[in-house]
Amino acid sequence: MFKQRLLCSSIAMVGALGGMQAIAQTDSNSSGAIEEVEVTGIRASLEKAIDIKQQKMQIVDSIVAEDIGKFPDNNVVEALQRVSGVQVTDRGTGEVNTVSIRGLTDVTTTVNGRQIFTASGRSVALADVPASLLKSVDVYKTRSANQLESGIAGQIDIHTQRPFDFDGSKVVLAARGINQEQADSTDPNLSGLFSNRWQTSAGDFGALVNFSYAETNYRDQSITPGAVVPFVTGDAPDGWVPYERIFPTDGRVSEDPVWQPGLESGLPYGAGSTLQMNGQDVNYVLGRDAIFASDFTGKRERPAANISLQFAPNDSSEYLFEAFYNGYRNESFNSLMFSFVDWWGDASGLPRGGDVELYPGTNVVKARDVDHPYGFNSGDLTESQTDSYVYALGGKWDISDSFRLESEIVYQNSKYETNFIAMRTDRVAYGLGVDFNSGDGMPDLEFYDDPATPNVDESDLTDASQWNVAQLYDNGGSSEGDALTYTLDGELDVNFGWVNKLDFGLSYDARGASEATRGQDAYLGRPLSELPDGLQYTSRGFFDGRTDIPTEWVVANGYYLSDHIGEFRSMYGLQAQPLEKTFEIDEATTSLYLQGDFDTEIAGKTLDGEFGLRYVSADTDMTFYDIDVDAGQPGHKSSATASNSKLLPSFVTRYHLTDDLMARFAYTETLRRPNFSQLNSFIYYYEDVTNIGYGTASGGNPDLKPVESQNLDLSLEWYFSDTSAIYGTLFRRNIDGFVYDSVRRVTYQGPDDTAPYPYILSQPDNSSDGVLKGFELGAVYFPDNLPAWLDGFGVQASYTALDSSQKIPLYDELGNKTGMKETPMFGVSDSSYSVVLAYDKGPADMRLSYVWRDDFLNNYEARLFANPLGVYRKAETSMDFQASYDVTDNLLVTFDATNLLDGEYQSYYENPSVYNFGSSIYSRTFALGARYSF
Repeated sequence: MFKQRLLCSSIAMVGALGGMQAIAQTDSNSSGAIEEVEVTGIRASLEKAIDIKQQKMQIVDSIVAEDIGKFPDNNVVEALQRVSGVQVTDRGTGEVNTVSIRGLTDVTTTVNGRQIFTASGRSVALADVPASLLKSVDVYKTRSANQLESGIAGQIDIHTQRPFDFDGSKVVLAARGINQEQADSTDPNLSGLFSNRWQTSAGDFGALVNFSYAETNYRDQSITPGAVVPFVTGDAPDGWVPYERIFPTDGRVSEDPVWQPGLESGLPYGAGSTLQMNGQDVNYVLGRDAIFASDFTGKRERPAANISLQFAPNDSSEYLFEAFYNGYRNESFNSLMFSFVDWWGDASGLPRGGDVELYPGTNVVKARDVDHPYGFNSGDLTESQTDSYVYALGGKWDISDSFRLESEIVYQNSKYETNFIAMRTDRVAYGLGVDFNSGDGMPDLEFYDDPATPNVDESDLTDASQWNVAQLYDNGGSSEGDALTYTLDGELDVNFGWVNKLDFGLSYDARGASEATRGQDAYLGRPLSELPDGLQYTSRGFFDGRTDIPTEWVVANGYYLSDHIGEFRSMYGLQAQPLEKTFEIDEATTSLYLQGDFDTEIAGKTLDGEFGLRYVSADTDMTFYDIDVDAGQPGHKSSATASNSKLLPSFVTRYHLTDDLMARFAYTETLRRPNFSQLNSFIYYYEDVTNIGYGTASGGNPDLKPVESQNLDLSLEWYFSDTSAIYGTLFRRNIDGFVYDSVRRVTYQGPDDTAPYPYILSQPDNSSDGVLKGFELGAVYFPDNLPAWLDGFGVQASYTALDSSQKIPLYDELGNKTGMKETPMFGVSDSSYSVVLAYDKGPADMRLSYVWRDDFLNNYEARLFANPLGVYRKAETSMDFQASYDVTDNLLVTFDATNLLDGEYQSYYENPSVYNFGSSIYSRTFALGARYSF
């Protein structure tokens, strides 16, 4: 029967799950020791993942380490992309960074069941958790009443090793060298685990220390045509010159704007489209305002450590102390080449003769020359650091054969600090030619040499004498968060008809968050060649020759700026600034839950499940500071409070059609609280730095409410062997109160401004609702009875189809709501799939994985331009390879490679044939490593 299989499988899972749900299974003074269940090899790790999926009441997918210290990827995010329903994006800086579950990125991350966060945020970057410290990862797509309510996408629970996972002593040492191809660097990834347990007269005691250090040198490169703005045609109306740019508030037209920036679908781009100017319909064309290239390099370090102490004085109690640290150090340098291409000067003397090429059937400019364009280069250095600590002390007690208690107190603190220094150099070039899409969404760009100046080559972007030292930007910030959390959980075996167990508990979480910032800038106006030679940095070998663009240019060296910051502040007439606090928030959250487990038989088949209620109440005290107003002055400080509560029901049931075939249904409710930074009531204004005619402004909203989601899931799962399964799930998410920014045009005069200036102001509100539905399929199959030459081969595959819709408000330029528009949800691909070919036989195992996801709406552009607002990502693919070989019982060697296809990652505005946007290339990585254990 299924119950017998469930019991046997649960006992076998103790080694893989690290005793998370069970108190010590045996008396430390008895003759029998806990059996160590080691996961070794791809096939064994997939078998353990299948066991977890089958036995958990919730809909869960898992990844289990193939051996101690041998997680299958460079980071957790890369491993998760092979899980059904999971999509990843934001590849860069040598890795994949962002994970979404069924298209949603609001994921709650826990370590050993404890929610963790970074600084003042509510979440943690999964890429910051070293893979070498992990034992397993569970992806919960539904939630029980006894689990955290936050994260409408789901919960990712990370499990680390504990000393009671092993019979006695265990030592594992691992080292890998990871080559970043674009950065031409080989970097270390080191880890070590030391664990032991002792049987003493006082009971069973265990201690474990696990550490990790990873260093990454990276290089990312991108080339991007800018946003879209309108121009008059070559047949210019009176008072205009051919191809002159039309600004919305151009005074020569009228007092009213000629066109409204930030329309959802942009200005019409059909051939012959017109704007009304002085009462007349005037034809216009749509061209880009700029084109820019970024050569982004840097070095990242991630130190991490985990300490775990376990003590079981008898077979009915266990105590645990754990400390978890993860750090982040990053130094990144952005060498930016930026040129405006919106000037309307006479370009007849340039190679194109002043002609402007349009895409057929449109009014969109494909290629043109630009006479004497203004441009700037910028050397930007960002230095950032994070230190996060989690301390936990808890215990588990068997009060009786039918009553169990578990309690824990957790303290965590996380602090993030960043400093940014940038220097711009500018010039007016002789001329340039640009084809915004020369093929496959890639632009061509060429700067021309002026034949009238034989002693100067204007096409040479590395000539420092042609560049004027302009602005210096000196910014910084910090954010910090801490939390003290107490939990108490109980289990009571009962006999109330179908109900056989009651779970109950409470938690209290006192959370604090604060942020501070500083910022200043000034203008110098001297040739770059007159400043110290160390200030010059030249980017070379840009973009691998994949398109016809400049491959080298000179910028200010951000590292030199940072090392000599005092000198440059003095040169610009600036002084070091202290950080000014922007907000302080305290939030107290109380949660209570009651949950019942039930089982019965219907038509001779087992029906089991759980039902529960979770009540959560949060009280928030907020203090905000306006950094544009001096401390102590009226208006510098404001306060607000907020309270909200919610009763969240959950119901999950499983019907065991056979021992191996199961149907599962779940109704759950989850929520997402607004980020603390979204609550700030003050408005901050940012000057126009690219000559678009508007500044930007942003503010928060202390009245934001949690986003709420009602979730339905129906699955069918067939476990037809120990290492093989096929499963599918239909799901629907009804989401209320999505946070979306309202936008309006305002006029503001800052303390240093000589006159009022227009700004586009955005502020968040719970103004959008959405529906996400779809299905996911997954399979793991290792065939039996294969011919000898095929024995050991298997396949893991998944497919996800999503259909999303989100109703967003429309606003006029004054901020009045004019209607609603239905769009896809941000970050949701309609379909995605992964295929993994695995081989596991004897001392060798290998895995080749291919992942694909469809186009998706990534974000909205700033509401300043004439292009459609939506920025879409093109379909993304990834191919990775892992292999390992057991040289001896103790020594394992590994080889890994990621991003093998080495393709471009691209984006576009709504219509890729005429509105291509960014094109980026990222490193392939190749790693060789060894792991020694005893």
